[in-house]
This record gives sequence, structure tokens and C-alpha cells, in this order.
Amino acid sequence: MCKVFKLKSKIFVIASLAESLINFRGPLIKNLNTAGYEVHAAAPGLTANSVAAKRLSELGVVCHDVLMSRASTNPVADVKTLLALYRLFLKIQPDTVLGYTIKPVIYGTLAAWLAKVPKRYALITGLGYAFTGEAVGKRGLVQRLARGLYTQALKRANLVFFQNPDDEALFRELGLLKASVPSCVVNGSGIDTRRFDVVPLTNQAPTFLLIARLLGDKGIREYVAAAAHVRERYPKAVFRLVGGLDENPDSITRQELDQWVAEGNIEYLGRLEDVRPAIAGCSVYVLPSYREGTPRTVLEAMAMGRAIITTDAPGCRETVVEGDNGLLVPVKSVEALATAMQRFIEHPELAMSMGKRSRAIAEKKYDVHKVNAVMLTAMGITPINSKGTQ
Repeated sequence: MCKVFKLKSKIFVIASLAESLINFRGPLIKNLNTAGYEVHAAAPGLTANSVAAKRLSELGVVCHDVLMSRASTNPVADVKTLLALYRLFLKIQPDTVLGYTIKPVIYGTLAAWLAKVPKRYALITGLGYAFTGEAVGKRGLVQRLARGLYTQALKRANLVFFQNPDDEALFRELGLLKASVPSCVVNGSGIDTRRFDVVPLTNQAPTFLLIARLLGDKGIREYVAAAAHVRERYPKAVFRLVGGLDENPDSITRQELDQWVAEGNIEYLGRLEDVRPAIAGCSVYVLPSYREGTPRTVLEAMAMGRAIITTDAPGCRETVVEGDNGLLVPVKSVEALATAMQRFIEHPELAMSMGKRSRAIAEKKYDVHKVNAVMLTAMGITPINSKGTQ
């Protein structure tokens, strides 16, 4: 009697940044592999990124390069991205495609539809440059283009994931997501609470930390201005900044950054592969962003037992219970941000009590295994735990 071998189903995960496949989707990819899928991943320069490619290969992932520029608004380049993904899908013949961040969502979904991939999922991780700020000039053009492309792509998706209810409501309100297309809100990308474990606070000068790509929409300028204001009264307070300069049109310039460092109001730690030592060295984590999906750095700081100051903005407000594990401030308000910082300086016991609550919330709401289980179930995939059982 002949033995019948069942071929593995193939799932294709598309990213705009190679490192994010490990840093943000590593546990999800591992879950997919454990569930019996043949996992493929694509990102610009992925195979040349020895660290990401090596770690993905260790998870059993087949790595592919794809032509894609995260910040480019060149339509010719974007058509090349669409065609490259289309050809890749025709070659690999995946059963499922999952794209996250704007270009993988738009061009990945459209290419998957053209290639007749049966299951097409999109994960909206935040709205970014195309939705924040005033819609004038180049930003207005990008916004109109992005919205039109989202509309065309998402109506061809089987399911769209959002990381906060405000983004989901906005897409529905603007007509970018039709009533016929189902959606699901998940608690961000989740956080590995074992890797990001609690580090006790030390008896040091009040130390604030912000980790982000150096973009204006992340509230970097407000953070620096608030730091200068607070240091006039509390010169021993320390303000640290982690993150790299970006090619995004909204990026902080090298000249601005150098000036801030020269003025002595912030310590710039550069771009770090491992942010845990930086979080361990702070007493309060700050993210004055204008809008997020769900900010991963806030979840990392919460898991490590840090109090949070963030904005009362979509994606950010979900991470903080006001007065419980942190403080919420209005978007773009330097004065309110400085006042919140001063509160932690004048009442240092808050950092410890709120930090404990942050950890508890991270474990209950944002544990990566809980978040991934929701996504897998919504995709019709039975979650399998680390012991290999359902």
C-alpha cells in the first residue's frame, strides 16, 4: 500500500525591515512553524542581513529578498515592488500571505490577490507619516495616495488586523476598509515577558528614557524641550535618547541631534540592538508619540517594571491606566510632559509602585503568546504551545 504524504501548507510573511521579522514577529513565526507550516519570509536585503537571516533559518524559515524602499514615494519603484512580490508568489505558490506595515500590506495584498493566493491577511501596525500631521504639501499628497492604495488593497484581504480600536474605527470611517471585510483588534505585537523580565530600580538620579526612530511624529522634539525645561529646576535629572536617524521625510536631522547633545540636556545612546540595558538604567519610560499602533518600546519597558509617561493618543493610551501604571499627557504639549516628569522627580516612590503595575498589565494583557494565539485563531490556525500541544 502506498503511503500518502501531505504537503505542508505554505505561509508567506512580508516585512519592510529585515530585523523586524525577528524582533516583532519571531514568536509568531515560531508558532507557525510549530503548527506545521512551511514559513517563507521576505524583506528588503533580508538574505544580506546575516543576523536576521541566520536566526530565521534556525527557525526553519526560507528567506527571500524583495525590492522595497520604506520611505520612497517613487511610483515606479513601488510598481517594481508589486511585480517582484507577484513573481515571488507565483514561484512559491503560498497558501497564505501576511503583510505588516504600509508597503507590505498594500503591495503584498495586491500581489497575493493577483497571484491568486487563497488567504490574504493584513496587519496594520500604525498609521505613520501618511496619517499624522497636517495633510498639506508633500504629506498631503502622500496621505491621499496611501489612502487610495489602502482602499484597493484591503478590499482584497480576507481579514485585517489592527493594534488598537482607534485605527480600526478610522479605517472604517474613512471607507478604507469596507463593511464586507472583517477585522480584528489585537493587543499590539505582544511582548516576551521572559526575555523582558523585571529589573529592580536603583538608587540613582531620576532617569528618563525614550526609544524610537528619530522622527518628529514620535514626539522627539517635545521630549528634548521638556528635558531642557525640567533640568532648569532639577539639574541632576537625566534624559536619555535611543534610536537611529531615519530616511523618513519627518526624520530629525543630524544637525538637530548634535545640537541637543552639545547643549547637555540629553544623553544620546545611538541605535541599540538590545534595548534591555537602557531600560534597566532608567526609572521612567517616556514616549510622547502623536499616534501609534501599539508602541512596542512601551510594552518592553512595562514588562521590565517601569512606569510610563505617554500621550493620550491612539495606540499609546491603551498601554496606560492613568495614575495606575503611568501618566497620560496631551499630544505636543511640552508643558504637560515636563509637569509629568517633575511629578516623578518630586515623588520618586511612584516609579516603583507604577512600575509594578506595568509589569502586571504586561503579563495579563500583552504577553506575546496570548496575542499570537488570538491572531492564529482568527486565521484559522490552531495555536500550539511550547510543549507541542493544542
